[in-house]
Amino acid sequence: MTSTTESAAARARRIVALNTAYFQAKALQSAVELGIFELLSDRSADVEQIRAELDVQHRLFKDFLDALVGLGLLDEQGGHYRTSELAREFLLPGGTYLGGTARQHARLHYHAWAQLTDALRDGKAKSAVAAQGQLAYPKQYEDLDRAKQIMLHMDAHNGFTADELAREIDWSGYTSFVDVGGGRGNVASRIAAAHPHLRGAVFDLPALRPLFDELVAEAGTAERVDFHGGDFFATDLPEADVVIFGHVLPDWPVADRKELLRRAHKAVRPGGLVVLYDAMIDPEERDPQVLLQRINHTMIRDEAGAYSLQDAREYLVEAGFTVDRITASDTITRDHFAIGVKSA
Repeated sequence: MTSTTESAAARARRIVALNTAYFQAKALQSAVELGIFELLSDRSADVEQIRAELDVQHRLFKDFLDALVGLGLLDEQGGHYRTSELAREFLLPGGTYLGGTARQHARLHYHAWAQLTDALRDGKAKSAVAAQGQLAYPKQYEDLDRAKQIMLHMDAHNGFTADELAREIDWSGYTSFVDVGGGRGNVASRIAAAHPHLRGAVFDLPALRPLFDELVAEAGTAERVDFHGGDFFATDLPEADVVIFGHVLPDWPVADRKELLRRAHKAVRPGGLVVLYDAMIDPEERDPQVLLQRINHTMIRDEAGAYSLQDAREYLVEAGFTVDRITASDTITRDHFAIGVKSA
């Protein structure tokens, strides 16, 4: 409700803040791309030192740095700037790194969203991703450097999910799991690290194998997490006690989603689980961040689209699973977990 004491100018500023919210997004993205947080992670520097080391020419660069202070990303004292605690936690490589998703939004999503009006009118994706359908990911992964940037974007989100999966599922009755479409193994490694009795696997396109090998070596999970290369529409999934699909189903038409879950039912051992995690549609949801995140999928891929909590239930039952539970989670994208059980 609008306060009766709020001036017209103050009310108007709320609209202006919405209209220019992209200023802040681009400030974050540019700071990541310039390497400001790494530069100032273990020392402070003044404007001219930072300008010289980053080869920045803009005459209002000090205003840019001060804006980052206002956003809570830098600290400033006596004209010297340093990476803030918040930025140290999430914007330095290693740990829970969100810089990868900032870079991906700068490269891809920002330009797609510039065409939102057209997308709403014609219903078409507006990203620069030329290949669609089942050719999309093989095409994107041809360039390993590009593939790694995509993986860093995905890992920025799924690290939180992996930690919650490790906590919320009772893994004591299971010995193995496979993460289908698990990329370079971030989720699998985190679950395996949390539960030393588990043996995990990732099933994804063969092109990602070098990135997988790199990550599991760094994580110290190479002895317990394996990689299976293949096309999940053409190759049988590895047998396991638990099969995970995370942020996979929304990329595909409904018929393909159902086919993947049929394949999962074949792969899950009797008494085992299938676990879905996605930003599923809750008809009661009113958080604009959640609602707009769903639209984001459709801006990148024509086949993409969120599915509802009821859809998840129906997909699981149709594939032969008994629905155990569907619950909200505390993840970046406010995912829901849908868990199905295969009869013993």
